[in-house]
Amino acid sequence: MTEPIFRDAPYQRDNPALVLGVDERGIHLDRTVFYPRGGGQAGDSGSLVLADGRAIAIADTVKGEGAGILHVPAAGQDLPAIGAPVTARIDWERRHRHMRFHTATHLLCAIVPHPTNGCSINAEYARLDFDMVEPLDKAHLESELARLVAEAHDIRTVWISDEELDAKPELVRTMSVKPPRGVGRVRLLEIDGVDLQACGGTHVANTREIGALRVSKIEKKSARARRVVLEFA
Repeated sequence: MTEPIFRDAPYQRDNPALVLGVDERGIHLDRTVFYPRGGGQAGDSGSLVLADGRAIAIADTVKGEGAGILHVPAAGQDLPAIGAPVTARIDWERRHRHMRFHTATHLLCAIVPHPTNGCSINAEYARLDFDMVEPLDKAHLESELARLVAEAHDIRTVWISDEELDAKPELVRTMSVKPPRGVGRVRLLEIDGVDLQACGGTHVANTREIGALRVSKIEKKSARARRVVLEFA
């Protein structure tokens, strides 16, 4: 098991940790600020700094077995010994772009009231595929996104029980990725007065932090799929 520090502290950039395991899949720590790839959001990159000052470059972060998180090292490096103390340090600029883009996709969900059936969030762009047949207007989407960003809505996480989620299925907006279950509670992201939905990703604390956005592409992917791609302006 890995303590997921990023879940409650998305702005924390590093943490002390111990190496619990090392194999061909990656490096397992007891706790980490690194977000593992999932829910459409890219995994974090960064470094693990050893006690002697040597840094191991981490190219990706993925989910391991159970509640484990694996830090995938770049090729050609000497790996740490089990039990070694390290400082886990994310590439903050890249992570912050993920946070801004991920929160922007929630604004887009509030503007386009249809379920999504695909999502991709990385440092360069965010993409959502909506299950809908109606056309989308680029100028309208951009103006509404700009309005919600400028209105500076506060953002927070809320936890509800599995039973509460079962009673409110509308809180799950994605058709392709279901929120993690089985621990008795589910994490929601609430954008004050704008949107509330299940989500396990990392987000900014206020919509104004997202910054200026532009809709770089709108595509008709199929009879029931409209793709919207966002970039920073």
